[in-house]
Amino acid sequence: MPHEQQPQPPDELDAEAVRIWSSLAVAALGRAREDIDAINVYPVADADTGTNLYLTAESADRALAETLEGADGPDGPGPEGVADATAPASLAEAVRAYAHGALIGARGNSGTILAQLLRGVADVLGDEPAGRGPGRLLAQALTRAAESAYEAVAHPVEGTMLTVATAAARAGEAAGAAAGTAADVARAAYDGARAALAETPGQLAVLGRAGVVDAGGCGLVAVLGALWQALSGQEPAAEPVRGRAVPVPQSPEPCAQEQDGPAYEVIYLLEASDAAVGELRTRLDGLGDSLVVVGGDGLWNVHVHVDDPGAAVEAGVVAGRPYRIRITHFGDERRRARGERTQRAVVAVVPGEGLAGLCAEAGATTVLVRPGEVPAAAELLDAVRRAHAREVVLLPGGAELRAVAAAAAEQARADGVRVAVIPTRSAVQGLAALAVHDPDGSFDEDVVAMTAAAGATRYGELAVAERQSFTSAGICQAGDVLGLIDGDVAVIGSGLTETAEAVLDRMLGSGGELVTLVLGPEVPDALAERLEAYVQHGHLAVDTVTYHGGRYSAPLLIGVE
Repeated sequence: MPHEQQPQPPDELDAEAVRIWSSLAVAALGRAREDIDAINVYPVADADTGTNLYLTAESADRALAETLEGADGPDGPGPEGVADATAPASLAEAVRAYAHGALIGARGNSGTILAQLLRGVADVLGDEPAGRGPGRLLAQALTRAAESAYEAVAHPVEGTMLTVATAAARAGEAAGAAAGTAADVARAAYDGARAALAETPGQLAVLGRAGVVDAGGCGLVAVLGALWQALSGQEPAAEPVRGRAVPVPQSPEPCAQEQDGPAYEVIYLLEASDAAVGELRTRLDGLGDSLVVVGGDGLWNVHVHVDDPGAAVEAGVVAGRPYRIRITHFGDERRRARGERTQRAVVAVVPGEGLAGLCAEAGATTVLVRPGEVPAAAELLDAVRRAHAREVVLLPGGAELRAVAAAAAEQARADGVRVAVIPTRSAVQGLAALAVHDPDGSFDEDVVAMTAAAGATRYGELAVAERQSFTSAGICQAGDVLGLIDGDVAVIGSGLTETAEAVLDRMLGSGGELVTLVLGPEVPDALAERLEAYVQHGHLAVDTVTYHGGRYSAPLLIGVE
């Protein structure tokens, strides 16, 4: 987490001002995170708006820091677009890096909107047009930010973060038109946002019934307060409106959070053209609600609430290349509306979109990885936080991920979450553990049962050799099919079918009751049918179950229990 700093404010709107703004925004959201989480009742009362905004701002800050360090560092060339690596970064480079970091790290509905607000700011400040003073330029940037945020949301609702952003922009424009400085514009925007936030309970019924202001708007006030502080050197007179600080009339009727809304939140980054994204918006709008698509120039962040997460991901596949896919099950909304955490949840790292959907349907929070990819501990920690539970069982799904999972678990324990890491080394071991998961039993007994189920599952995998290499089964050539058992190459073959049969023979040689097959995206169903018949012919008492791993999964995963 960046250190909160109080350096001398810059005299103008430049890269240093952006750096200070970013650092102060992370600090402000960090202080207000729990309070904002506590008042989160719209669009879903899942108590994570403050956390999502904080993680989004943290991602933006990291990207900005990397750009500034690259520009100022003495060694080697700077990042793309920086002509002289020894020269300080420009305002344009700083705001673009800041917005890009928010885009790739956006979390939840509020974080996605914040990312688009920062992109709108970057659209104006990134051009650095001549003839406009810093105050006028900042006012226009805030206006563009509010406009772009409205455009990104499929069905804008008043009394939300969007309303607060618009009020801030209008106040900033007024100050800019009066020839105010950048600090004057920022102060006016901050004051306008605070005033608009106080009005949100009267604009959105669910807020009025709960007696709270809008959580996303509260976070935006914190960000704007940090902007004013960065430009003026003056600390806001009071913390952003927190909790029930704004008195609103209490209704005797309970919070009317919708209980029939979609069950899943789906978020992913998407590489796609503008035209394809237009079609994607239409398709996703028909699948669910809370649709927000932000970004541009070929890279987008997609957020939607749906009942069919697989269909939402498939829509992204049609549009372009989705990755960093996160699927979260909302759970019991009535429990969340009362501010209660789920007692226990499972977080699973999975190598395939189909597997991610399968685990999500079983109630797990998933982290999707591509072949060879090792997620950062921060990404697993984010998944633990998204699970919103007092107890979490973490399934890393690979031996190479255990250290990262352990680091994430240690950080989560510091947050007060009880976490157990089950040393699953394959996705099929994770499926076996999920099959015996008992959320109503004791935590220790559940962990023991899941660990035993995973440990009792031998795992195999088919892969295609990329080059000639020495293996534990001999020398393989590029294009050979490798059959791995428990992580070691056991069979080298020329085709998928014969290699899979050889692997099954060896795995079933020591017994088994259930074979699990997970097919890769290019593998036909006919292979599963042939392997199922092969198992039945040689092992009459063994059952076979088949799943589709989807994009990014290996050609074939095999589990034997």
